[in-house]
Amino acid sequence: MTAKQPALLVLADGTTFRGTAFGAVGERTGEVVFNTSLSGYQEIATDPSYTGQIVCLTYPHIGNYGVNTEDPEAGRPWIEGLVVRELSPSVSNYRATADLDGYLRDAGIVGIEGIDTRRLVRRLRIDGAVNGILSSRDLDPASLLAKAKAAPDMNGLDLVKVVTTKASSRWSEGYASDYPSAPPVAASAKRYSVVAVDFGAKRNILRSLVAAGFDPVVVPATATAAEILAHKPDGVFLSNGPGDPAAVTYAITAIRGLLDKVPLFGICLGHQLMALAAGAKTYKLKFGHRGGNQPVQDLDTGRVEITSQNHGFAVDVATLPKTGFRATHTNLNDGTNEGIASEARRAFAVQYHPEAAPGPHDAVHLFRRFRRLIETGRIEPTLSGAPTPVG
Repeated sequence: MTAKQPALLVLADGTTFRGTAFGAVGERTGEVVFNTSLSGYQEIATDPSYTGQIVCLTYPHIGNYGVNTEDPEAGRPWIEGLVVRELSPSVSNYRATADLDGYLRDAGIVGIEGIDTRRLVRRLRIDGAVNGILSSRDLDPASLLAKAKAAPDMNGLDLVKVVTTKASSRWSEGYASDYPSAPPVAASAKRYSVVAVDFGAKRNILRSLVAAGFDPVVVPATATAAEILAHKPDGVFLSNGPGDPAAVTYAITAIRGLLDKVPLFGICLGHQLMALAAGAKTYKLKFGHRGGNQPVQDLDTGRVEITSQNHGFAVDVATLPKTGFRATHTNLNDGTNEGIASEARRAFAVQYHPEAAPGPHDAVHLFRRFRRLIETGRIEPTLSGAPTPVG
């Protein structure tokens, strides 16, 4: 039996975790964060919003259903590293095409298992997210600590330019599953053109737009308002993405040029950028919201949705302009802002991920709300009830 390669995770405060390596042999720095989801590790690994981050999964047994070619949210993993309590030694799922170990090894992503993930998460919750380094090459704690301290801080960091598409393209792929999480569009329903600004867009967001009756054109994050409007879209979608929203100044400028000209819908980073364009401010959360079980309340209806989230910054609702935008959703765990809207400016956004799969589908109605905004010019209340075909 081959001996396992040792690995170290060293935080910038000197806290050191010793374990065994999986994935690629190497060394990566990044902000160390945790995700509480029970499944979806492949979607997490390939979510561009995790660029610049080493992710700890709180669920103790990871990898038992393998990986496949349908579930990735991007063409490759974007995480800097993966931390788990135990990597499953076997894979048992009819959809699996490979195991997680080999998948990360092929992608050059370093992993560590066998550490006390409860201790790590407790450290992050008490003291906040912190930079760290994960290495299966350099095993000297003092050397690694120096590198962790030298890693760039997430505040002020623009990572959008790292993940965005380089050229515009059309997206036509809808849900692959026989059991989609959004209502199908009737064959007779009108389809609407939408420009999706790619700040690090997840594939399932684009699939959800298609399922709701949109024909998306994906454009780079650096596209100007004039370049976006040149497509003559019926609406514009602002995607998720990594890093500090306040650092993405070019996108804030573009969104200011789109407000009042076309209906807008934003998710996650798109929500933060819309708020910044409206004149509000954002701030860094202590340890962020990452998982599939975050309760969010719709302030208009009182309805509570269990949502999937992945963000380390939040909108300071107190800085929203007194006229124009208003808060529409709040996180019931800590009271942070989860949504904004402006009826007059035909724009709304949410901090959470209504497209998330696997995960709760409570919020998938928001794609239909975007469609109705284009059709009627109004932001309608929660579209509750059983999903029905549009058209």
